[in-house]
Amino acid sequence: MKIQRNLSGVYIRFKNPETGKNENRCFEDLPHQEQLSLLASKEQSWILSLVIALADTINKIGDELDLEVKL
Repeated sequence: MKIQRNLSGVYIRFKNPETGKNENRCFEDLPHQEQLSLLASKEQSWILSLVIALADTINKIGDELDLEVKL
């Protein structure tokens, strides 16, 4: 299982297979297969909103930590 970092704030209701309980997990913290399953079940507008929210999170982290990839 991935480390729960809760960076994006985009929470999804998720049934944890380890505990059998429903939990709130950020999209990026879900197992890869759960991410794929969720994306397959959503409309394009929902997916676009998710991409924008994740992009905002990446930019915020980059700004706060003064990170930049030099190409």
